[in-house]
Amino acid sequence: MSGPSTADWSRVRLHVVTGKGGTGKSTVAASLALALASHGKQVLLCEAEGRQGIARMFDVDPLPYAERRIATGLTHGDRPPGVVHALHIDPESALLEYLAMYYKLGRAGRALDRFGVIEFATTIAPGVRDVLLTGKVFEAVQRNSRNKAAIQYDAVVLDAPPTGRITQFLNVNDELAGLAKVGPVKTQADTVMTLFRSPRTTVHLVTVLEEMPVQETADGITDLTTAGLPVGAVIVNQVRSRDIASDDLEAALTGRLDTAELTDDLKEVGVDLDDSLVDGLVAEAHDHAVRRALEDAQRAVVAELGRPVYELPRLPGGVDLGGLYELAATLKQQGLA
Repeated sequence: MSGPSTADWSRVRLHVVTGKGGTGKSTVAASLALALASHGKQVLLCEAEGRQGIARMFDVDPLPYAERRIATGLTHGDRPPGVVHALHIDPESALLEYLAMYYKLGRAGRALDRFGVIEFATTIAPGVRDVLLTGKVFEAVQRNSRNKAAIQYDAVVLDAPPTGRITQFLNVNDELAGLAKVGPVKTQADTVMTLFRSPRTTVHLVTVLEEMPVQETADGITDLTTAGLPVGAVIVNQVRSRDIASDDLEAALTGRLDTAELTDDLKEVGVDLDDSLVDGLVAEAHDHAVRRALEDAQRAVVAELGRPVYELPRLPGGVDLGGLYELAATLKQQGLA
């Protein structure tokens, strides 16, 4: 596992977490929120994908379009832990709030919703949809006078769309170029981009040690950099245990395991043996050694990406709330929070 990073994330207010599907980006986002809250901070964990993943991970009821307290952070010395709130953002509710906040269209906005105008706007113009979603994230990071009663968060963690769409999602100015060159939506997009391109924002990329996710991570870093968006860390998730000695792995990989010695060791601990059991164990050891060799090759590729790297272990029992806290402690120990 990687040692603590020397990167300084103290200025970051918005942590955007992306990754290829199946890499566990939502799990990492939730763990990062818990880790950040260990410093006594008020943290908001947002999702913009419409899957209610936060509710499932924290075993709470489906989240409405409202900020809800869902957990406390890790204990940190004598300091009381902070609190993690959650927000499920959907474009329709974001547009209604936008109309009410900026145009005073309370009832009128709801009427538009009944007539299907909101669904039409957010379906026919995906750029508008992303402006609404990212605009709500901006509002949570930078509360203004229109929302005086809202919680002032020390950090916001966004469980963002996958790597293949993250640059398009965050680069809302380019997405609106053919739709709105002036007007309030364009103004909001410009304002959002001032946050996304500032040192207060960083985009972390989650991967596993497999060729396709690592390549997509590399491509994502290139795309984000080209768009002028700040790239943060690469978080390698689901890392297998490394408790087998290198010599034994090499022997398993090359078919040189001493089966006689293996048989004697198993008999010594009282295992009833036949040839098929030993052959099966040898085959399993070979498969494990192959996977480890592939992981090591991809780890070398990740190291060449030029970003701070953090590693999270594969949890044998799957990820429940206790597992999230375990991963949060690992991120904190390594210095990401």
